[in-house]
Amino acid sequence: MLSVIIGFLSGVISGMGIGGGAILIPALILIENVGQQTAQGINLIYFIPTAITALIVHIKNKNIEIKTALITGGSGVFGAILGSVAAGMLGDNILRKMFGVFLLFVGIYEIYCGFVKKVTG
Repeated sequence: MLSVIIGFLSGVISGMGIGGGAILIPALILIENVGQQTAQGINLIYFIPTAITALIVHIKNKNIEIKTALITGGSGVFGAILGSVAAGMLGDNILRKMFGVFLLFVGIYEIYCGFVKKVTG
């Protein structure tokens, strides 16, 4: 049941555009005792239907610039291949630390943007 709740919350966060991996990956590691590489792989598979759903909604609302989407999508596929090869060569401990640093920087950025918006807003 806990896995269902984690998946649901991650889906809600993903639907808001925040990124469900921020919940899904730590939950898989800390609660389900899954390795870092496995958790990141699950997150990538989980992301596919979420991205397709978001794409359909954005196409319907005419929010897609096809040329930009093709360039960005192609670059993303290339980056995903490189990232998966790199993740396969690194151990769980290093990946866990890198992910933690990434989340820390995202959190600092969000706090900074919140202050800037409040001051200028």
